[in-house]
Amino acid sequence: MLTRLEVDGFKNLVGFALDFGPYTCIAGLNGAGKSNVFDAIHFLSLLTECSIDEAALRIRSVGAAGETTGEIADLFFAAAGRRARRMKFAAEMIVDKTVKDDFGREAKPSSSFLRYEVAFRHERPSSAAGPLGGLVLEREELRPITAGRSARHLKFPHHKGRFRDSVVYNRRHSRSPYIDTKEEGERTTILVHQDGGSRGRGRPAPAEGATRTIIGTENTVATPTILAARREMRSWRILALEPSAMRRPDRYTQPPALAANGAHLPAALHHLASLAPRYGDDAEDVFAMIASRLSDLIPVKRVRVVQDDVRQLLSLEMEDPDGLTLRAGAISDGTLRFLALAVLAEVSDEPAVLCMEEPENGIHPGKLPAMNALLHDIAIDANQPVGMDNPLRQVIVATHSPYFVQLQDEGDLVLAKNARSPSRWGVVRRLKCRPLVGSWRCSASGQQGIDRVSLQSWLMPPEEARLTFEA
Repeated sequence: MLTRLEVDGFKNLVGFALDFGPYTCIAGLNGAGKSNVFDAIHFLSLLTECSIDEAALRIRSVGAAGETTGEIADLFFAAAGRRARRMKFAAEMIVDKTVKDDFGREAKPSSSFLRYEVAFRHERPSSAAGPLGGLVLEREELRPITAGRSARHLKFPHHKGRFRDSVVYNRRHSRSPYIDTKEEGERTTILVHQDGGSRGRGRPAPAEGATRTIIGTENTVATPTILAARREMRSWRILALEPSAMRRPDRYTQPPALAANGAHLPAALHHLASLAPRYGDDAEDVFAMIASRLSDLIPVKRVRVVQDDVRQLLSLEMEDPDGLTLRAGAISDGTLRFLALAVLAEVSDEPAVLCMEEPENGIHPGKLPAMNALLHDIAIDANQPVGMDNPLRQVIVATHSPYFVQLQDEGDLVLAKNARSPSRWGVVRRLKCRPLVGSWRCSASGQQGIDRVSLQSWLMPPEEARLTFEA
């Protein structure tokens, strides 16, 4: 679970910080930079499985003319004809209590609440850095947030006994880091420390020339807390549900995990139904439950996965109240997105951060309450213990829909603005996310908030509305 993100020097994020709860809605106009928050989260996640430069190149970047580019330099903040040469990130997270390495060996992290920091500088194109230049790792740290300090860091409303005490613990004897950085003259060394909290020097790795981060290379239960952080960050997913991907059938041998674009929806739903007997249910109960959820959006009698034993394929079908069968190709885009989220809501064994842009796409404004309720059901209830029925899972959405904004609780909403403000660069345009006055983000950190007047454009009909309701 991602509880706080800090970014500096990445795209239009300068001195940026945002605390997250179980569910967060970021509202902003087109071009405000909401997507850059997701890009920063995605970049941190990619560092756990890719080289540093590959992670950077897989992030959407936009050049001066607005076109998508493959330039690493375009990820750095630019203003007044100058471009930053450094960017840094910090993420505070809650990790799972147990972790397994790729060999199936299980271990327990010595701390479950962690702060990860990483910083890079840009190396200009050269024979060593390549034609696009590259990123040089300057600093990397992973430190525990102790149970005694957790209340100050876990700012969103929650039940201490049922939630916080069940997920936050620290068995480390000191506040010594799991990963830290030492400067020795002109040489920078990253040090990896064992979970026991030894005050020894640690296992050194030179930062200069490193192609991967430590968080992206440690994959053994010898360092279980680092491995737990890696597993947590890898589970941070940016959902970009593509109807064409969700309509495709799956082979019987397809692993059942739902892809970020919604691919393998038939396999995921079939697997979910196959698990029902473990809990004393029937597969048809699962299909009925999904159909019941989907009926909040459209009239539907049945949802099922059809098995083609000849071609060894799984495909989706729906049946409406009149008995008409709709195959995947005839199901609307919005219905498929809703169906994919309904399946994710029932998956209890995959803690994750789920980020989604414009959840209102393909949904009639009158049905947005059903989408809003579904997204909240996916996220953890912070007033209840973590368990199979309440997995440690989080939802972050970005929207520019006034209808969707009006459905949000005050504490879940932040307003994104690309505003002019002073910085070390002078007065520049950068993204700021402001909570509503009186919400927990203001009271917990003293952050400047916005009042309802600032939300007027989100709460009122457009100025040039031709059709209005007159009592």
